[in-house]
Amino acid sequence: MAYLNRNPSEASVPVSIGLIGSGWMGAFHAESIARRVPGAVLAAIADPNLESAEALAGTLGTAKVTADAADILADPEIDAVVIASPARFHSALIGQAAAAGKHVFCEKPAGLGLDELDSALAAVEAAGVHFQIGFNRRYSADFQAAKKDLAAGIAGEPQLLRSLTRDPGTGSIGHAAKIPAWTIFLETLIHDFDTLNWFNEGAEPVEVYAVADALVEPGLRDQGFLDTAVVTIRYSNGAIAVAEANFSALYGYDIRGEVFGSRGMVQAGRATETAARRFTAEGMSADTPRLNVELFRQAYTDELVDFADHVRARRERTSPPPRPFTLTPGARDARSALAMALACIESVKQGAPVAVKEASVL
Repeated sequence: MAYLNRNPSEASVPVSIGLIGSGWMGAFHAESIARRVPGAVLAAIADPNLESAEALAGTLGTAKVTADAADILADPEIDAVVIASPARFHSALIGQAAAAGKHVFCEKPAGLGLDELDSALAAVEAAGVHFQIGFNRRYSADFQAAKKDLAAGIAGEPQLLRSLTRDPGTGSIGHAAKIPAWTIFLETLIHDFDTLNWFNEGAEPVEVYAVADALVEPGLRDQGFLDTAVVTIRYSNGAIAVAEANFSALYGYDIRGEVFGSRGMVQAGRATETAARRFTAEGMSADTPRLNVELFRQAYTDELVDFADHVRARRERTSPPPRPFTLTPGARDARSALAMALACIESVKQGAPVAVKEASVL
């Protein structure tokens, strides 16, 4: 029997993705692209730590490895990039990738300042490429179920909202002195800000009041380290939200969200791995997740599946499948969450409420 002759256009060409940054999240994204994202291939890895990039490439069978991200951006065979470098490089890499015609997925935050981010997003707009920010909670099954209910009006008009992040810990943070200043807002609570914005879609964050301290590592307070924070947010529709974070929950990784509205309440997330419980002479117990890649393993994969689907749709001039609610976090979402984080930093400095900066959003 001979091979069947097929029209090449009938076979979908895989989306070719280059990874920039092979650290903790970069390595996990690389594995997801290589093994769990249909219709995508991990074409290249770039990291100044060439040894790290080579080790990851060897594990995943990726042929192209470089210490310079510019090599990936100049590669005509690569359609898109996943940026998982340190946050201080994000805005510059977004702008450079867009200028090179690459579609962009960037880990949060998309920048460390509004001016640098606006410049990067202007490049995205000018190039007409797809941009996506790594707010993975949107892809968690229970958060999506909550969003679907909210979009259907189950809770009515939002009045009180809550989102929390409690990172697993042991009661101390051994690497605390190496954590960059304001990380609790820029890289932790920024997820909560996006969740609240997504749950309260259509309203704009107007004002924040943030209180933060070093309660896990009080000895580092004078160095500006913060490991615990609570933020109150006022929205343009009158809703009031609270976001909280702590870097050391002894019982595990705890992510939750809630919307109380005029018709009811919707909740998402739980502190346990499953709904299973043990009841013994010692009391009741349950297993809890200890790593972000455990709790959000599928969500991290699904956000990249969504990214690849959007890139493919751009290339083939089609539309991604419709959904009953908005999902993909883009430029507006990246900027809004960053503006909230920066306003929180200013609020802590002033010890007073601070308006979220208003500026054009691309």
